[in-house]
Amino acid sequence: MNTSKNGKPFLSHVYIYIYISSQAHQPTLPTLVSIFGSKFLFVKATAIAEKKKMKVREMVWWWWIYIAVAVQASIKGEDYVTYDGRSLIINGQRKLLFSGSIHYPRSTPQMWSSLIAKAKEGGVDVIQTYVFWNLHEPQPGQYDFSGRYDLVKFIKEIQAQGLYACLRIGPFIESEWTYGGFPFWLHNVPDIVYRTDNGPFKFYMQNFTRNIVNLMKSEGLYASQGGPIILSQIENEYQNVEAAFHEKGPIYVKWAAKMGVELETGVPWVMCKQTDAPDPVINTCNGMRCGETFGGPNSPNKPSMWTENWTSFYQVYGGEPYIRSAEDIAFHVALFIAKKGSYINYYMYHGGTNFGRTASAYVITSYYDQAPLDEYGLLRQPKWGHLKELHIVIKNCFTPLLQGVQSNFSIGPLQQAYVYEEGMEACVAFLVNNDSTKNATVQFQNNSFELLPKSIGILPDCQNMVFNTAKVSTKPNKRITTLTKMFNEVDMWKEFKEDIPNFLDTSLRSNSLLEHMNTTQDKSDYLWYTFSFQPNSTCSQPVLHVESLGHVVHAYINTIFIEAGHGSHDTKGFSMDIPITLIDGINNVSILSVMVGLPDSGAFLESRYAGLTKVTIQCSESYIYDFTNYTWGYQIGLEGEKLQVFKEQSLEEVEWSEIDDSTNKSLTWYKTTFDAPIGDEPIALNMSSMQKGEVWVNEQSIGRYWVSFLTSKGNPSQTFENERRGSTKGWVVS
Repeated sequence: MNTSKNGKPFLSHVYIYIYISSQAHQPTLPTLVSIFGSKFLFVKATAIAEKKKMKVREMVWWWWIYIAVAVQASIKGEDYVTYDGRSLIINGQRKLLFSGSIHYPRSTPQMWSSLIAKAKEGGVDVIQTYVFWNLHEPQPGQYDFSGRYDLVKFIKEIQAQGLYACLRIGPFIESEWTYGGFPFWLHNVPDIVYRTDNGPFKFYMQNFTRNIVNLMKSEGLYASQGGPIILSQIENEYQNVEAAFHEKGPIYVKWAAKMGVELETGVPWVMCKQTDAPDPVINTCNGMRCGETFGGPNSPNKPSMWTENWTSFYQVYGGEPYIRSAEDIAFHVALFIAKKGSYINYYMYHGGTNFGRTASAYVITSYYDQAPLDEYGLLRQPKWGHLKELHIVIKNCFTPLLQGVQSNFSIGPLQQAYVYEEGMEACVAFLVNNDSTKNATVQFQNNSFELLPKSIGILPDCQNMVFNTAKVSTKPNKRITTLTKMFNEVDMWKEFKEDIPNFLDTSLRSNSLLEHMNTTQDKSDYLWYTFSFQPNSTCSQPVLHVESLGHVVHAYINTIFIEAGHGSHDTKGFSMDIPITLIDGINNVSILSVMVGLPDSGAFLESRYAGLTKVTIQCSESYIYDFTNYTWGYQIGLEGEKLQVFKEQSLEEVEWSEIDDSTNKSLTWYKTTFDAPIGDEPIALNMSSMQKGEVWVNEQSIGRYWVSFLTSKGNPSQTFENERRGSTKGWVVS
C-alpha cells in the first residue's frame, strides 16, 4: 500500500537491484560437586561404600576412581563453564572471547551459514542473539519455531561451525523490536504490570523462559550438554527503569536472577547494565565506550564483560545514519582488554532486516547496516578487516593477558601504559594516547614509540608495536548495485483502491477517543476514527484541529482527502490545523491513525498511550465543536489487509484495475509480477519513487518504507528494501 503526499496515487519507477559485492593435587569433595553439579556422583559413591561396607579410606579411594572415570567420559562431549574475577573458564581453560550479535529473525535461514562463517573468519568466537518472545508465542501457549524463527536450527549452525553461543532470553529485549519483544496479548492479562514484582507478569515471564531453556536442553544445546551455549541472559538493561518501580524494582531483580539460575542451564547467567545483579549472575556493560564508562563487576569474583559494543546505531525515519569508524571501535576494544576485559560482543556484527512490522516506533526496516557485515551480509570495509587484525593480535598474546600480572602507569600527560607480565616468560603492553588531536611520542622500557591521536599501540612482547588502533591497513570498499529490472511501465501494474469508511460503515462504537494500540491489538498499523455531524449554518472558515500521540494521521472530509501529518522518533505527539470545507447537512469526518511500530522501551510499557487525543472544528466566529467526547465509529485495519490482497490465493479474488490517478484518494494497493534475477546475490527493491507503505514479495512482508520522510539534509532515511530470494518468479504488492 502506498500513500501520496498530495492525496493522489504516486507511482513512477520501482527498480530491482543486485548487490555485488591430570591434577597435581586432589580437589576437595565440595569443589567437585560445585564444578560438576554432581549430586548424583555423591549419592552413588556413598551407595557403593555402604554396599561394600568399606572403610573410610576405601570409600575415598572408590570415590576418586568414580570421579576420574566420570570426568574423563564427560570431557569428550561436554564443556563445563565457570568463571572467576579474570575470565570465563571453559573446561578449566581461561577464555578471552570476541562475540558478534546476529539475530536469526533479522536474516533468513539461507543466510545463517554464510553470516556465521564470515563472523568466524573475522575472528569472532561467540554468536550472540536475543530470543524473540512475540515471534515464538504469538498467542498464549501457541509456539512457532518455523522458518526464520527456527532458533534450534540457528544454534546448531553455530555449533556446526565450531563457535560458541550466548543466548539472551530476556524475555524483554528492547532491540528496536516492536513492543520490546513482548507479545501484545500480554497487555490483556488482568492486573499485569511489566518488569516488576507483579504476579501475572512473573508467571508468564517464567513460563516462557523455562520453555526456551527446556527446548535448548531437549536438543542438548547447552555447553554442559556438549552444545555451544556458554552464556544465558535474563532481563535486559533493567537498571534504566528500575527506579520507576521503587522498592519493587530490586525485588524483581533478585527474583529474575534466582529464577534463571534455578533453571540449571549449567552455564553462567548475565544481566547487562545491572550493577546490582545478584550473585552468581554477572553484571555486564553495554555502550560504545565501556573501557571508560564501566564501573566493573560488582564482585571481585566476576569477570569484566561487555555484552553490547555498538558498532553503529539504529536509524529512524527522518534520521541520518550513524557512522562509527573502525578506528574508534578498535580503540575502545583494546582499552577494555587493557583494563582486564575478557569478553566483548559487537552489537551488531550483522544487523539485518526488520521484516514485516517487527521494527519498533519510527525505526527503519534496515537494521545496523553499518555493522561489520551489512544488511545483506556483505563485508563492510575497513570495519570488518580492521577488527579481524585486532583479534589476531589479541589472541596471539592471550596467555599473559589472562594469567599475567597487570600494572598501569602514566607515560605522558594524556598517555597511559597497561602492562601484563607473566614472570620472565611473557609480556604484553597497551600504550594509550588519549589526545584526540595530536601524535604523542612516549618512552616505554627504554624505547621510543610514536602514537597516533586517540589510539592504542599494542606490543605483544613489550618491545615491538605490531598494531595501532588508528592505523588502518584494510582498504575501504563500496557496495555496488547493478540494475536488473525496471517497473516503470504503467501497464505492468494493477491497483486496488481503499474505500474511505464513514461512521455508518463502522460497527465498533465508543463515546470517546479510544487508545490506538489497545483497539487494534497490534493486528494492523491502521485504525480509522470516524464521526458524523451537522454544523451550524453560521460556521464559516472551519478549521479541523487534530492532536495525536500516534505516528501518522490522514484526514478526510466526506471521503475527500484533505491533509496528512506525522510526528517523529524524538517527539511524543503532534497536532494539525487544517482548513476544511463543510457541506450543508451531515458531514462525515474520517481520520486514519497510523502506527509505525510499537514502543520498545521505558517503564510501564503496558500503559503507553497512542492515537488521537483531541479533535475539534473551530469556526471563524470563535465557536468550537469539540468532538473529543463524542460518538465515534472505528474500523481496525485496511480493507486490503482483511482481504489479504498480498496472498496468492487472494490475488484473483480482488478486483484489480488499471492504474488511474484521476480520483482523489491516497490509499492504494499496487501489484506486479516478475522473474527473479538469475544468481544468488542479494536483491533489493528501490522504493525511491514511492511515499509510505509496506511491501510484500511472494506473500512475505519485507517491511515498511517511508521515503517521503526526509532527513534534515533532504534525504530519505531508506530507499532500498531487502528482498529475500526464493522462487524464480514472484509478485510485489505495495
